Amino acid sequence: MSDHPATREASARESPAGLRLEARRVITAPADRVFAVLCDPDGHVAIDSSGMLQAAEGSVVTAEGDRFVVHMDRESLGDYDMGEYDVTVIITRFEPDAEIAWTIDGAIRPPIGHTYGYRLIPLGDGDDTEGARTEVVSYYDWSDAHPKWRDSGVLPVLDASALKATLGILDRAVRRGYVRG
Repeated sequence: MSDHPATREASARESPAGLRLEARRVITAPADRVFAVLCDPDGHVAIDSSGMLQAAEGSVVTAEGDRFVVHMDRESLGDYDMGEYDVTVIITRFEPDAEIAWTIDGAIRPPIGHTYGYRLIPLGDGDDTEGARTEVVSYYDWSDAHPKWRDSGVLPVLDASALKATLGILDRAVRRGYVRG
């Protein structure tokens, strides 16, 4: 285990109902810097720990209802042979510097209906950009998924450790930057 404060404070949990996963990590950066990565389609690809997200097309999101396309390849999970495919990310919650969430639409019918998102909680223990810290909560919720998928046993697609790993990559991306498309 690292001595980096964000690593020490990372945790993950599954909801009691078993239909939601969460992971959290404290990142030494202000919420607006973290949120900027999460609003950028290329930021999603840069921080993905699953290996499924290959590339993205679209503008930085600024509101609920915004959309962008992600080119996917599920081979990294080794579970279902879907080849390369595209999904459209649809922003369902957008609160600047506080929360962003989305669902996806793709070739699968009916759409799965699961939600991914991040909540940002400024910790207020730094007056300048260098000392600011933000608790980031990553969540994956399939409680509103279409019953065909929710009850099929294919969900969750990822586990809590994948959310936790993505938060580690997000921390690195915020601190070091990432390559945009």
